[in-house]
Amino acid sequence: MAINTVLLLIVLHSLVAIASAEQQPALARPGCRDRCGNITVPYPFGIGPGCYRDDGLQGFQLECDDSGPPPPRLTIVGYNHRLAALSLASSETRAYLNATRECFNSSGGFVERNNNTSYIPIPSGVSFYEPHQRNFPLDDPTFGTNATTCHYVFLVETEWFSYSDRVFLNRTDDFDVPVVLDWAVRNVGSCSAARRNMTDFACRSADSECVDSTNGAGYRCNCSKGYQGNPYLDGGCTDIDECQLKDQHPCYGLCMNMPGRHVCICPPGTNGDATTKNGCRPKDKFTVALKALTGSGVGLILLGSMFCCLSLWLQKSKLIRTKQRFFEHNGGIILQQQMRSYSRAAGDATGGFKIFSAEELKKATNNFATDQILGRGGHGIVYRGVLVDSSVVAIKKSKMMEEAETKEFAREMLILSQINHRNVVKLLGCCLEVEVPMLVYEYVSNGTLYQYIHGGKGLNADTDLDTRLRIAAESAEALSYMHSSASPPILHGDVKTANILLDGSLTAKVTDFGASKLAPNDEAEIATLVQGTCGYLDPEYLMTCQLTDKSDVYSFGVVLLELLTRKKVLSFEGPEQDRSLVSRFVMAVKAGQHDKLMDDKVRKDMGPEALEEVTHLVVRCVSMNGEERPGIKEVAERLEALRRYQRHPRGQAGGGDLGEEEDQERSLLGGKQQRDVDYKFRPHDVLDLEEGSTYTFSL
Repeated sequence: MAINTVLLLIVLHSLVAIASAEQQPALARPGCRDRCGNITVPYPFGIGPGCYRDDGLQGFQLECDDSGPPPPRLTIVGYNHRLAALSLASSETRAYLNATRECFNSSGGFVERNNNTSYIPIPSGVSFYEPHQRNFPLDDPTFGTNATTCHYVFLVETEWFSYSDRVFLNRTDDFDVPVVLDWAVRNVGSCSAARRNMTDFACRSADSECVDSTNGAGYRCNCSKGYQGNPYLDGGCTDIDECQLKDQHPCYGLCMNMPGRHVCICPPGTNGDATTKNGCRPKDKFTVALKALTGSGVGLILLGSMFCCLSLWLQKSKLIRTKQRFFEHNGGIILQQQMRSYSRAAGDATGGFKIFSAEELKKATNNFATDQILGRGGHGIVYRGVLVDSSVVAIKKSKMMEEAETKEFAREMLILSQINHRNVVKLLGCCLEVEVPMLVYEYVSNGTLYQYIHGGKGLNADTDLDTRLRIAAESAEALSYMHSSASPPILHGDVKTANILLDGSLTAKVTDFGASKLAPNDEAEIATLVQGTCGYLDPEYLMTCQLTDKSDVYSFGVVLLELLTRKKVLSFEGPEQDRSLVSRFVMAVKAGQHDKLMDDKVRKDMGPEALEEVTHLVVRCVSMNGEERPGIKEVAERLEALRRYQRHPRGQAGGGDLGEEEDQERSLLGGKQQRDVDYKFRPHDVLDLEEGSTYTFSL
């Protein structure tokens, strides 16, 4: 008994095939592969990292397999569908899907099943479909007499299947059938929703327009009328020269191409319709006076046009000269020479440091829009920016710069660019063709330590003590690196919680070198203007105008105190003697009540020995005498040891020897032996202290 062949075709909603002759523009991202075999791959599709639009949804990331027999196989990552063509104009994709097959033997027994069933999007308005099988007799002349014992079911493009082309009825093997799929940018529902976030808006070309998807949520981009190319790339849509396309835009007169359009007019002395053959007719003769008047008018128009063009050219030339003057004044030529010298001497010694143009940073910040502002400070405004390569950066637009600073700016930029420490914000580049140079830093996502402490962004009475000590230790380690490992050493000059950033894992990153100075070769060299922030300023620096490494230690002591107390460094609500957090703290230490200033979590979780040790450390850091302050390296080591000690304090249940590491920590805190630390305050250290008064820390 013979088994009839069964064929089920589910035809997709009259999809129009992509013509094989359609020319796709090879408009991929710069440096990205734009073809796989003979298939053009335009952006937003792309092959390889950074070459496709990544909006969190699969679909634009493609893979080209060149390893097999030709032609190469182009597929969507995550789907094993072979693609044959991609179209920007129609937002359609031609793909090949494998037909599902079931075969039976002559007795009707099941032999084999091909489980390559493919799932694809269903057209709008269709929410359910159910496949049905239909048996056709072997002797049915409509389907031929060589029917096989295999049943096939598949989705297929409408035009592919016709009665005259059903050659697959005689097959028992695997074969692919074509389908046409609609695609769109679908991470938002419509154009209006997409335009609310211009940073992620897919229509990048200035001469493009957004069109809502007609098949499901999303949108697509088209070049505006009169333009062609790739609307998904910056500058991707270019003007069409209609005068060269005479078959599409016939012109039997004078054709003039213009941006987005063209003009077809009759030659001089004629009038009429120049777009039709023989449409231009000779004009009626007019008087000499009319000719003279017309000539005068044309002359005035030409003269005015020439004047406008000259004016624009002069303005542009002036702007270019101004930018060049600023560039040279800010040390741009010197910086370029030094960068080349460093590159020749030690390869890429500048660490990717780049000199940006003003236009690049203007575009990155949407013309320095107010909604891109990350923060404001005494030295300028910091903006969030997105560069052409989609990397997010922080751009500092400074307010002013001293003439003396300008002369050393290029040298200092090159030195700062070589700082490479996990707790120091990386300087990526600068812009010198403006009056006050702009700096470009790496972007740190979680705000400042000041916001974390006082702005309700995370630090509260329940915050882990270890987190506070870690942030303090990391900040001190960054300053220690700048003081000791940078060549030449770098003094920050404005250490405060607002200049310590936190990333997503609350790792501290020191930033804002607006008041930074390279350590002077001549110790007699002093600053002409004291810079810094009230409450954090070293009193000795304020009196001598000489910035030293101990000035940063004082400021860091204030930061550490701010972390431990969760109080602001200056308060104008209470009595005058309580306005300074440092003064309040030192007075409390003198009275033996400093623990009451500490945050509840610090008092609860920090043992007496550790509390007295950190108190002693803060008091040393904020000493009025810079020579009595510890080095920042010692501060970092003591804070890290305090962290380890907090994790494994002595006397924990179980006892025993915790090893060499705990011995070092006990040595730091005095071990099991009690030690007395005498700290003598000088009369001018704090208010109302008697000369020679002494406070003893008993640990």
